[in-house]
Amino acid sequence: MFSAIDNFPALMIWLPLLGATISFLLKKDQQARNWAVVSSVLTLGLTITSLFFTGSSHYLLTQVSYIWLPSLGSSFTLSLDGISWMLCLLTAVSFPLIFISTFDPARTRANAFYGLMLMAQAGLMGVFLATDALTFYFFWELALIPVYFLASMWGGERRIQAAFKFFIYTFVGSLLLLIGILYVYLKTPDQSFSLSAFYQAPLSATEQGWLFWMFFLAFAIKMPIFPFHTWQPDAYEQSDTAVTMVLSAVMVKMGVFALMRWLLPLFPSVLKQYDNIVIGLSVVGVVYASCLAMVQDDLKRLVAYSSIAHIGLMSAAIFTRSMEAWHGATIQMFSHGINILGMWIVVALIERKLGIRKISELGGLARKAPTLAILFLVVAFANVALPLTNAFVGEFLMFAGLFKFNMWYAAVAGLGIILSAVYTLNMIKRVMFGATNGVTETFGETGRPVVIALTIIVLIIFATGVYPEPLFNLIESSSDALLRRILVR
Repeated sequence: MFSAIDNFPALMIWLPLLGATISFLLKKDQQARNWAVVSSVLTLGLTITSLFFTGSSHYLLTQVSYIWLPSLGSSFTLSLDGISWMLCLLTAVSFPLIFISTFDPARTRANAFYGLMLMAQAGLMGVFLATDALTFYFFWELALIPVYFLASMWGGERRIQAAFKFFIYTFVGSLLLLIGILYVYLKTPDQSFSLSAFYQAPLSATEQGWLFWMFFLAFAIKMPIFPFHTWQPDAYEQSDTAVTMVLSAVMVKMGVFALMRWLLPLFPSVLKQYDNIVIGLSVVGVVYASCLAMVQDDLKRLVAYSSIAHIGLMSAAIFTRSMEAWHGATIQMFSHGINILGMWIVVALIERKLGIRKISELGGLARKAPTLAILFLVVAFANVALPLTNAFVGEFLMFAGLFKFNMWYAAVAGLGIILSAVYTLNMIKRVMFGATNGVTETFGETGRPVVIALTIIVLIIFATGVYPEPLFNLIESSSDALLRRILVR
């Protein structure tokens, strides 16, 4: 028997899963929406509460394990450490903000929509908490499958094609991941799926080499990084914006997190052979995505390419295997999720109120909604890592680690900062300022739910930007423990 405190990791999964089940059973759209908000707020409360009942001095703050498939050597093992707790917090914060800021009374089958969203939240929590490879893979799929149905059932006119492309990419990645997991499982001395057994599996350098690429491709597709990113802009553009928020703010972090928890610690012997390849691809992706963002006229596609650039920098930083870069990438996962969520909230509002997303057709929104303009300006500045905002801390540390590894990589990646300032400021100028036109003249004031959501995001931006020490204290021991495991082996 476990106490409720011991079961925090499990409760953080079961609560949204229970919320999803109840949502499917509700008949009225308003009931489904209200229940989704209540369920997500309860999950957020539970996630925050869990921190007060765990010890930050330990690598694993809380661990719970249930008998699941003993004949296969797999147990339902969940561990809550600093990194996983921070990403669970990002997930828990994101969903209520998404629900309150994207309410659309015209959305059909609301019970199924919110049920699938909550199911995806449960899957995301499981990915960040699982320390058994089979459990990890189960939640990896549980997070992806609801998103496929969400992307194909709600969204733009070309949503079916975009969702099918997303499915093909993720299916190939998941298949490679499953084959890799099963191979490592067969090599473990006691035929176990536990994370510790996987870490100790006696794999030759040749085996580590091809297994590295199987795992890496699965995670690279999910992040995504260049050149495995081509599914993302279409999926982001055609999906319902609430679904896009989940994909961009939280789901891409599955791949980044998996690099740190699974890929690098599993195959440390081949990292020196492949780190320049991965870092090179990631840095190219930063510049390539930034250049594409500069020429976009669609708000959704601009934010999508911006996200690719940020994720590329995180990937490059992680493969430097320096303490500064790892701390920066870990902090940046949280910061990027918060900032990109704020960007999407504004995009969703503009599309919902005006029915357009083309930057060339907008202008003068600050005249009609000054509060929105101020909040959006703060979020946009955070997205380009302005000092005193949350993203500055992570990006500074990532560049420090990248510079120590290779100054030329840092110099090329630094172009991404310049380009991000160019396309972000240009977008703000053309959307928020200048004269209104026949379309934007009808914009009107921002609704209270959106103002509340953006205000919360702005507060997080300044709080973690001005005083990031609590985040460092949270992730330091778990991040350093993983890095030592990589460097020692």
